[in-house]
Amino acid sequence: MDDNTIEPFGFPAIGRKKVVAAFDGGRLTSGGGVMLLAAAERQLGICDRLAALISDPRDPARVVHPLADILRARILAIACGYEDADDLDHLRRDPGFKLACGRLPDTGRDLCSQPTMSRWENAPSLREVVRLMRAMVALYCASYPKPPAAVTLDIDDTVDVVHGRQQLSLFNAHYDERCFLPIHVYDTATSRPVMVMLRPGKTPSGTEVRGHLRRLVRQIRRHWPSTHITLRGDGHYGRPEVMAFCEAQGIDYVFGLPTNAVLRAAVEDAADDVRVRRAEESAPVLRRYAETRYGAKSWGKERRVVARIEASTQGLDIRFAVTSFARGSAEWVYDSLYCARGQAENLVKLHKAQLASDRTSCRSPLANQVRLVLHTAAYWLLLTLRDRIPRPHDLASAEFTTLRLHLLKVAGRVIETATRVRIALAAACPHAVLFRGLARSFHPAGP
Repeated sequence: MDDNTIEPFGFPAIGRKKVVAAFDGGRLTSGGGVMLLAAAERQLGICDRLAALISDPRDPARVVHPLADILRARILAIACGYEDADDLDHLRRDPGFKLACGRLPDTGRDLCSQPTMSRWENAPSLREVVRLMRAMVALYCASYPKPPAAVTLDIDDTVDVVHGRQQLSLFNAHYDERCFLPIHVYDTATSRPVMVMLRPGKTPSGTEVRGHLRRLVRQIRRHWPSTHITLRGDGHYGRPEVMAFCEAQGIDYVFGLPTNAVLRAAVEDAADDVRVRRAEESAPVLRRYAETRYGAKSWGKERRVVARIEASTQGLDIRFAVTSFARGSAEWVYDSLYCARGQAENLVKLHKAQLASDRTSCRSPLANQVRLVLHTAAYWLLLTLRDRIPRPHDLASAEFTTLRLHLLKVAGRVIETATRVRIALAAACPHAVLFRGLARSFHPAGP
C-alpha cells in the first residue's frame, strides 16, 4: 500500500474482508466520510449501550435488523444531515451507510426502512426512556478519563415549535407559538452534552427545575462523588427552590435575576455615578459593577447579588445575577462567570439547528424524548470526531455543519472484491491529509 491508502481504515473487518480507503479517485456514495463517524461510534459504543436498554420481543431466529443496527443507521443519518426517518428509504441502499453499519456494500443486506425505524422510535416504555436518558449522563461522565475536580454545567431551555397537537405541547405567549420547551444541560468548557429533556411549552417552575436537577445530580454523584459542581442559568432558574437545593447539596451557582424596584434602588447610587461619569467623559458607553445583599420574601434569607451597570447614549441598562460565591469581585462574577453561559446557547444551536433536534413530530412524548436521545448521540459522534482534529487546524473549532460538508459528505466510489472493500476518494480532496490522519487515529495501536 502507498501513502495515500488507509488500511484497515480504523474499522474492523467485515467478515474476512478488510475495509480500505484510498485517495485515487463499484458504486458511488455521497457519504464517504460516514466511516469516520462509524469509527467514532464504535469507540464510544453508544448504539450497543442504548440497544441493551430497550426490550426486544422479536424472535431472535427471525431478526433481520438487530436493534443496535437500527439505532446505528438512524444516528449516523442524523449526524450526516438526514434527520427525517423516511430518508432511510434511500440511505438503506447507500454503500457508504451500509459499510458504516457493518454490512457489505454489494452483497450485504440493505439497512432497515422508515417503517421499521418509526416503530422502534415509538417502542420504548417510560422506564426504558428513563434508562436511555441515564445512559447519556453516564456517557458524559465516562468521557472523562478520571473524575474532574470541578465542572460547570449550564442549564437552558429552548423553544421547539410543534406543527400539530402533540402531547405536552402548549401555547406559549412569549413565542406566540404552540411548542415544547426542552431543557438542555451542557458542560460548556468541553462542549459535551449532559442531558436533553423534553418538557411542556411553558416556563419551568422552581419545583420542577429542582426535581430535574435532583435526579441529574444524583446520577452524576454516582460516578463522581467528590467532584465540585457549579450551575449556571438565566432568570428561569434563579428560583428559591433551586438555590436552596444547590446550597443543601454543596453546589455553587450563578443565575440571572429579573430586575425589580428594590434591586434598582439598592444600586441607585452606583448607577447615578456611572451615568454622570459617562456624560462628563462624553463616552459612548461606560460600564461598571456593583453588588448588594438581597432577599425576596420567598427566599427566606439574603443572598449576594451582583449588578452590571451600563450607561450609553441610549440610556441606562442594569442587569442582575444572584450567586453563592462569596469571593471574587462583582465584575468577575458577572463578566467572567455568568456571561460565559452564552456559549451554552451556541451548543443549543448545534443540537437544535444543525442536528435538527426540533423534529419532535411524534404524537407520543416518549417517542419525542427517544428522538432527543438519538440526536444527542449524533451530537456525541460529531463532537468526538471534531475533538480528534489537531488544534491548529481550522476545522478543530468548526461548527457541525462545516464539519459535515468538509469531512462527511465526501463523494467516493465503493468497490467490493473477494478480499476487501475499497473506498476510492478524490485525489484532489482538500482535506485528504486530515481525513487520513483521523481514520488512522481511530485504529487501535498494535502491541
